[in-house]
Parts: sequence; structure tokens; C-alpha cells
Amino acid sequence: MALADHLRELRNRVVKSVLAILVFTIVAGIYHKQLESFLLQPLPQCNKANAADYHGRCAQVSNIGLTAGFNWMLKVALTAGVVAAVPVWLYQVWAFVAPGLHRHEKKYTVIFMVCGAPLFLAGVACAFLVMPTTVEVLISFTPNDTTPILPPEDYFDIATRMVLVFGLAFEFPLLLVMLNLVGIVTGKRLLGWWRGMVMGITVFAAFATPSAEPISMLVLAAPIWALFFIAVGVALFNDKRKARRDPDAGLDDEEASHLDLSVQAVDGAESVAASAAPTASSAPVPAARHEQMDDIT
Repeated sequence: MALADHLRELRNRVVKSVLAILVFTIVAGIYHKQLESFLLQPLPQCNKANAADYHGRCAQVSNIGLTAGFNWMLKVALTAGVVAAVPVWLYQVWAFVAPGLHRHEKKYTVIFMVCGAPLFLAGVACAFLVMPTTVEVLISFTPNDTTPILPPEDYFDIATRMVLVFGLAFEFPLLLVMLNLVGIVTGKRLLGWWRGMVMGITVFAAFATPSAEPISMLVLAAPIWALFFIAVGVALFNDKRKARRDPDAGLDDEEASHLDLSVQAVDGAESVAASAAPTASSAPVPAARHEQMDDIT
């Protein structure tokens, strides 16, 4: 295809993705009250019934400003529309890229897309699981005899960052498996990195979670530890499968393959009977060729 055709194809894919997001955003805007109530559930909101349960460490959710409620509704609806339209715009990305891929590359990208969505949703679930504890810990830093006034937009920004961090972190083991499938890294090398990986995942979880308590960090780090070792197991199995097909598959680009230099016995000479005895020519050798006889012989 020419460059203009590629640009038209890209435009069509983008328009379809935007229309899908717009449709889901409108639906989410209709049910924004239900979505807002669901998103605000982790917040320990202050009221007469539950104030004693949080020992005074509760938040007063309040919209500050005339347009704050409308902006909050737009954020919730647009975010819900993007998340709900994930299958549509992921397929549009795949449909645009697929014609330029080889067959094995298409297979790997399909595996990535099929496994990537459940892993991301698992990260989102963990983020919502740890959100109440995170909010309570952050509110606990409020001075005594004061009530924190929490705008929903601030809480929504923190929740969005946690959802993205947890979701993308759960994609890391899948990235390692894809690197092994394309031959960039081996399972043996990944297994040799396990100490550094565990330490790196722990440090990342400590910085990624906004709260200072260890529960949120462990909720994020423990599943990634497990997924990392599962990825190592898949990589080792894939390396063994490649080794059965090609013994030299595990060699580096600059590493020579193994040569069999063992001495093998040689069979005896086989005699072959001539079909007819050669006949000598009776014609004399020309005088001009006497000096070239050695060369001819």
C-alpha cells in the first residue's frame, strides 16, 4: 500500500475506536450515579453511623466549586468508556498492524492480547482490593480534631494511578515470556536473575503504592513474584521444546555450534570390476607432443 492508503487505513481505525469509546461513554454517563457510588465505596465517609468505626479517621467527601460535580461526572464516564471499549480499540490496533506481520509474529501477538487483558483486569482487582486500606492509612495522617475534606476528583486521580500501576505491573511477566518466545532471553538466564527480580519487584511495589504500610506493598508484590516464577517455568519449557527441534537453538549469535571430532573406523576398500580392459592406441604420438608428454601424463 502507498503511504496515503496507510494513512487512510489508520484514520478509519482511529475513527472506529473513538466512536466505540464515545458510545460507551454516553452509556456510562447515563448510569454515572451508580458508577460514582461504586467508586466511592472504599472511602471511609463520615456520618453518624460509622464515625466511631474509624475512630474519627474518616473523610468528608465534598465537591468544591460549581462545576466540580459536572467535571467529576465527565471523568467517570470517559474513563468507564475507555475501559469498556478495550476489546474494540485493541482489535482496531491489531487489524492495522496484522497485515505487516509474519505468521509466527501474528501468533505471538494474539497470545499477548488474549493473556494481557485478564492479567490487566487481575491487577485492577488487586488495586480495588487494597484501595480501602490505602485510603485509611493516608487519612490517618490527618491532625487530631480535624476532618479531611476530600474532593472526589482527588480520590479518583489516586485510584486511577493505582489501577494503571497495578494493571501494568501484572503485564511484566507476560513481557518476559514474549521476550523468551522471540529468542531474546532464555529461561535459564531468567532463573539466574530471580534474586534481583524479587528485590526489584519489592522496591517497585514500595514506591508504586501511595501508602506507607506494608500490606499494600505485599498485595502488589506477592502476585508479581508468583507470576514471575510462572513466566520462568514457561520459558524453561519453551527452551526444552526448542532444543528438541534444534540442538543449537540455545546458542548465542557468536557461539559456535558443537562439532563431532571423534575418530570413526573406516571400512575396507571395495574392489570394483572393470567392465572392459582399456585398449592402447596404435597411432604414433606426434613429434610436436613428445615434449608435452609429462604435462599430458
